[in-house]
Amino acid sequence: MVKVSNLGYPRLGENREWKKLIESYWNGDINQDDLLVQIKALRVAFLTKQAELGVDLIPVGDFSLYDHILDLSFQFNIIPERFAKENFDLDLYFALARGNKDNVASAMKKWFNTNYHYLLPEWSEQKPTLTNNRLLELYLEARDLVGDKAKPVITGPITYVALSSGVEDYTAAILSLLPLYKQIFQELVAAGATYIQVDEPIFVTDEGHNFLNAAKNVYAYFAKEVPEAKLIFQTYFEALVDAETLSSLPVAAFGLDFVHGLEENVAALEAGYFKDKVIFAGLINGRNVWGTDLAQAQTLLGKIQDQVKEVIIQPSCSLLHVPVTTKNETGLDPVLKDGLAFADEKLQELRLLADQVGQAEHSPAFAQKLLAYEALQAADFRHVALEDLETVAKERQLPFKERYALQQEKLNLPILPTTTIGSFPQSAEVRRTRLAWKRQQISDQDYEDFIKSEIARWIKIQEDLDIDVLVHGEFERVDMVEFFGQKLAGFATTAGGWVQSYGSRAVKPPIIYGDVQHIQPLTVKETVYAQSLTKRPVKGMLTGPITITNWSFERTDISRQELFNQIALAIKDEIKLLEDAGIPIIQVDEAALREGLPLRKTKQKAYLDDSVAAFRLATSSVKDSTQIHTHMCYSNFAEIIDSIRDLDADVISIETSRSHGDIIEAFETATYPLGIGLGVYDIHSPRVPTLEEVVANIERPLQQLSVQQFWVNPDCGLKTRREPETIAALKVLVAATKQVRQKFNN
Repeated sequence: MVKVSNLGYPRLGENREWKKLIESYWNGDINQDDLLVQIKALRVAFLTKQAELGVDLIPVGDFSLYDHILDLSFQFNIIPERFAKENFDLDLYFALARGNKDNVASAMKKWFNTNYHYLLPEWSEQKPTLTNNRLLELYLEARDLVGDKAKPVITGPITYVALSSGVEDYTAAILSLLPLYKQIFQELVAAGATYIQVDEPIFVTDEGHNFLNAAKNVYAYFAKEVPEAKLIFQTYFEALVDAETLSSLPVAAFGLDFVHGLEENVAALEAGYFKDKVIFAGLINGRNVWGTDLAQAQTLLGKIQDQVKEVIIQPSCSLLHVPVTTKNETGLDPVLKDGLAFADEKLQELRLLADQVGQAEHSPAFAQKLLAYEALQAADFRHVALEDLETVAKERQLPFKERYALQQEKLNLPILPTTTIGSFPQSAEVRRTRLAWKRQQISDQDYEDFIKSEIARWIKIQEDLDIDVLVHGEFERVDMVEFFGQKLAGFATTAGGWVQSYGSRAVKPPIIYGDVQHIQPLTVKETVYAQSLTKRPVKGMLTGPITITNWSFERTDISRQELFNQIALAIKDEIKLLEDAGIPIIQVDEAALREGLPLRKTKQKAYLDDSVAAFRLATSSVKDSTQIHTHMCYSNFAEIIDSIRDLDADVISIETSRSHGDIIEAFETATYPLGIGLGVYDIHSPRVPTLEEVVANIERPLQQLSVQQFWVNPDCGLKTRREPETIAALKVLVAATKQVRQKFNN
C-alpha cells in the first residue's frame, strides 16, 4: 500500500475565514482570547478535512498567524534590536510583520520563486533561545484529533539561516540553533511523532552548494543526538543540488519535487543515489491549479518505485500556493472546471493514485479523471489564430535621451516629480458597492457613477496634495491581475480561488486556460475620465505580460515564451487605445518580473531574455513622446539590473523601503541611465513616515543618481491602506520632495 502525505495546507479557509479573524483582531473587533479560540477551530477543521480526504501523513506546524518563518524567528528570539523594549507577546509578533508607531516592520521577501512573502529574520547580537516549543503544542493538539497521522513540519536550520539578514558567520548561526532543534525533536519524539518534515528548500538553489558541509554536520548531529527521530529532508520548487552528496545524509527519508525538478531528480534516482532510501515523491503540482495527468503520474510512480526502498506520494510543495476547493466554482465552463484541481482536489488525486497501485483496472473515479484531463487538452479555446509577431515593433524609435527630452517638453514636470504607483485605498464603501453591483443589487449605471465619484474625489485630493503626475485610483479593480483576466479572452476568474500572498493579504489569481486576445477596451473609460478632470498628466495603469503570467495560474501546454508574447500583444493593443485617447504617460507594471526568475542560474538567462522581449513587444509601438513607466516589487535587483535596463522603460519605480538600503545600493553602483523612482516609504505598514525619514530616502540615492532622472513615489500601490494614513503619508512625501528640491533650485 502506498501512503499519501501532504506538505502544507492553505491557511485562508474556503471563505477566507483566517484572514477575517486576523484583521478583526487588528481592528479591535475581537480580543486575543476570541482570536485564539476561533483560530484553533480553523486548525482543527483543516486537520479533520485532510484526514477525511485520505491523507496518511497530515502536516502540523504549517498553520500560522502570519508567516511560518516569522513563527520560527519569534520562537527562537530572533527579534530585531529596535523592538527590544517591546513586551514579548502577540502584539510584538504582529508588530514585527506590520510595524508600529515607533518601529518599521521587518523586510518581506518572496518565498523562493513564488508569490508568497516571508518575513526576513534579522540577526544581530541576539542569542537564540527556545521561547516555547510551539511545534510540540500543535502536534499534541493534532495527535489527539488524527492520531499517528500527525506529521510535524518545521523549516530546517540551514534554510532558515540562509534566508536571514544580518548573519555575519553562517556556520556559527546554524550551530547556535542546533540545540534548539534538538530539544524540539526530542520532545516531539517523546510525544509520539514518527516522521518529522524538515524543510530545506535552499538545497534546490545554486546557493545550496555553499551549505553542503553544513548539511553533513547538521544532520550528523541530529542523527547522533536524536537517533530515534525519523527526519524527512524535504525540498521543493526544483531538483536537489548535488544529489550524490546529499543522499548520504543520515536521515530517514528525502522529499523530492518530481514536477519542477523532474529530470534531475529522476536522473539521481537512476544513478542509484537513493536506492536504500524512503522517498516522499512530489507527483502532483502544488503550485498550479490544473488537474494531474494521472496516467503519466502512474507511470512515473512505477519508475520511482523501481529505484528506491519505499515511496510515499505527495504534492510537489505545500498547497499554501493554491486555493482550497473547486466545489463552489459553479460559474466555470464544465470542461475547464473538470480539468482543475485546487488543494482538496489535489489530495483526492493523490488518494486515487495511491489506491490504483497494484490494481489491474482503473477505478471509475480514476478513469473519470483521465477523461477530464483529455477533454481539456482537446478544447477549441486552446487553438486560436493570433497576430503575427513579425509585424510588431520590438524597440522604440529614438534612444531614451532623445525621447525623454520630447516627453519633458510635452509634460513640463519639475525636477523630482512626484507620483504614486497606481491604486488608492479600497475603502469599505468601495468594497460594499462593488459587491452590491456583483449581486445585481444596484444597476451598472449606478456602479459606474459611484466609480466616477471616487475617481473625481481622489483627483481632487491629489491636486490638493500637489502631486505632479496623477492616477485614477483603480477603484474598479479588485486586483491588478484579476481585473485584466476578467476582460481578456483566454482567462477565467474564479468565485473563491483565493491564495495568501503575505500576512492577511489574499489574491485571486485568474486562470489562463486558452489563447489570450484583447477583445475590448480594458482601462480607457476610467483613465480618460480622470484626465478630463485635471490639467496635470494622468497615468494609464496596466499590468505587464510577465506579471500577469506570474500572478496567474498559467496554462502548461504551451511554452512560457509563447504565453508572454500572447499577453504582450493584448497589452500593446490597450496601450494604443490609451495613447490615441490622449493619455501621455502609460505605466505597465512588471511587479513580479524578478519573482519568476528560475532558481538555477543556468535557466535564468532564457527567462530574462523572454521577459525583456515580451515587455518591449507590448510597449515599443508608442510614439516617442509617450512616456512608458513600469513598477517592480522588492527583490535582489543587482542580479537582474542589465535586464531591467534592457526593458527600455522611460521610468521605473521600485519598492525599496524595507530593504534598508540594499536595493538602492544595486542602482547606485550600476550605470542606470533611465528615469527611476526608488520607493521612499513603506506602504505595507500603517505607520506614517516622518519628514526626516522621507528626506533621507530621497537624498541618499541622489548621491549617485541624477536629479533629472529621479522620481519620488511610495513603495507600492496604496489599495490596502486606509484613507487618513494614506493622505498623511503623501503630505509628508510632497513636503519632503519640496524641501529637497529647494537645495537644487537655489
